Amino acid sequence: MADLIKAKATICIVNYKTLEFTRLCLRSIRKFTKYPYEVIVVDNNSNDESLEYLRSLKWIRLIERDTTGDLSGGYSHGAALELGRQNCNTQFFISMHSDTFVKHPGWLSELISHFEDDPQIACVGSGKIELTPKWRVWLKKATDFRTFRRKLFREPDPTGKYRYYNRTICGLYRTDALIKEGLSFVPDAEKGLTSGKGLYFELVDRGYKTVELSPSVMAQYIVHLAHATQVINPNEFRLRKRTIKKCHRLVRKVMSSGGIKSVLEDDSLDK
Repeated sequence: MADLIKAKATICIVNYKTLEFTRLCLRSIRKFTKYPYEVIVVDNNSNDESLEYLRSLKWIRLIERDTTGDLSGGYSHGAALELGRQNCNTQFFISMHSDTFVKHPGWLSELISHFEDDPQIACVGSGKIELTPKWRVWLKKATDFRTFRRKLFREPDPTGKYRYYNRTICGLYRTDALIKEGLSFVPDAEKGLTSGKGLYFELVDRGYKTVELSPSVMAQYIVHLAHATQVINPNEFRLRKRTIKKCHRLVRKVMSSGGIKSVLEDDSLDK
């Protein structure tokens, strides 16, 4: 195992035709990150203005990935994260979606502090981050009859479909653990596991400890616009109309907020 740079993190972002989101993601990282870091952006064959923007940035490591032969968008995302991980030479590896934005000055230092110098803690993160009102989240859980039925009849979950895992929207990993265990972000198509899900299960099943932050805690550090990449590329991804409408509302709300607009308008963060 090659020597890793201690007390430093590699933040890996996958870009696919999300110019405005990727620009905001990168600028927010540059504005609010004090912990030593570098950024790797893996572009999944966008061939559009978002790629041209990334090529203009001197402070990131851009990897242009050929997606020929990829099975799906989920596979492309996982394979891109894995390529970023293979090019990581720092103690920590951070996966971040291009529609995730940093909003707290001490975000990375505070999240990394959860590792507590314990080599057995291999991952820090959270589940879904809801931007909807708490009462709606509660109502959704209270009326989730499918989950109630599954628990009532103790239906098996052989593929881990309902099992908790830390999401890759902002997932922090101890790089040496991933290398030692030979784990990959590439999703297992046969098991139907999404990017990072199978990797998380393997870490837990092999005895590593993880830190599962509540969505409310993670939301203090970042904003995540779920499904935004799919929504702005409607010809390439299929989503339910209800999901599309909800995402559009959240995008308008978040992107029009004063803090987000100030970061997006600060061109100096590109230099």
